[in-house]
Amino acid sequence: MSVMKKLEVGILGATGMVGQRLASLLENHPWFDLRWLGASDRSSGKKYAEACNWRLGDAMPAGARSLLVNDCVPDGKAPQLLFASLDSKVAGEVEGAFARSGHAVVSNSSYYRMERDVPLVIPEVNPGHLALVRAQRRERGWSGMIVTNPNCTTVGLVMSLAPLDRTFGLAKVMMTSMQAVSGAGYPGVPTLDILGNVIPYIGGEEEKVEAETRKLLGSLDADSSHDGHVKSGEFAVSAHCNRVLVEDGHTETVSVALRSKATPGEVLAAWQEFQAPSEVRSLPSAPRRPIVIRGEADRPQPKFDVNTEHGMAAVVGRLRPCPVLDYKYVVLSHNTIRGAAGAALLNAELMKAGGYLD
Repeated sequence: MSVMKKLEVGILGATGMVGQRLASLLENHPWFDLRWLGASDRSSGKKYAEACNWRLGDAMPAGARSLLVNDCVPDGKAPQLLFASLDSKVAGEVEGAFARSGHAVVSNSSYYRMERDVPLVIPEVNPGHLALVRAQRRERGWSGMIVTNPNCTTVGLVMSLAPLDRTFGLAKVMMTSMQAVSGAGYPGVPTLDILGNVIPYIGGEEEKVEAETRKLLGSLDADSSHDGHVKSGEFAVSAHCNRVLVEDGHTETVSVALRSKATPGEVLAAWQEFQAPSEVRSLPSAPRRPIVIRGEADRPQPKFDVNTEHGMAAVVGRLRPCPVLDYKYVVLSHNTIRGAAGAALLNAELMKAGGYLD
């Protein structure tokens, strides 16, 4: 049996928290081989072990330790496939430069997510939206491409909503998040700001969740490969986003109004029966169960459930009638795995399997 040659990949923003998580997830990956790292000027020229203040519980991958950190400029030395974990203040310029130079950029940044010709993808939910890259490359004159994954808060919400939207239709969604401090990066929120406290504001977060949810659950226009457009879902979304003193895992309380009547058993069945499309199920990072239901009255909880399916599942529970809308429930997802690095990795696997990286 022949062994598939691994595709060389790189990370833009390799020293940050999401960059570190990407380096960890890429260790021993069956399809991808981490060979290139990019970061800011202060890290350039150093070995990764020297440049990176490693903050994950697992040890720094041996294969990454000796890699030299490069400037984030397309000088012809970086691999075709790049995972980007850059601040949105610099992501637009840097990611665009690499895409123009022929690189496939899988981005965690919000900069391009809502552009009409840029795919915003959760593989279990809307893998067909990758087709937007054809219009993107033609209209922008890029030889490469940019594909984005959603905000870390949006991912768990949309994974829990997708089966309900497909089965019953969504009319209204209200979500309140309790977001882990790791979502703010390192060093993140100052201790005296978060200790014994809840911060009811995360800049731009609510607007991102509201817009991204409707794009992810929208549909491609019939001629989308030519004009590059997603018709947003026709339902209302209201988000309240809060920072809480939890290390990993975004917990969200959700209330939904459905377009057709459903019993609690039918809602649970929609979640239970939800599966990724066939082309997604066999991807290396795809969770066996995209949605995991907890029946206990007090679950899910980050302490016990955040690493379900290696951190790639949305964990739901506490389904009950809502006296204002129809139903309310809780959903939990791992913000730096499913909400960031793992989401980007799964998107890249989908691109590879779909022939977008040939």
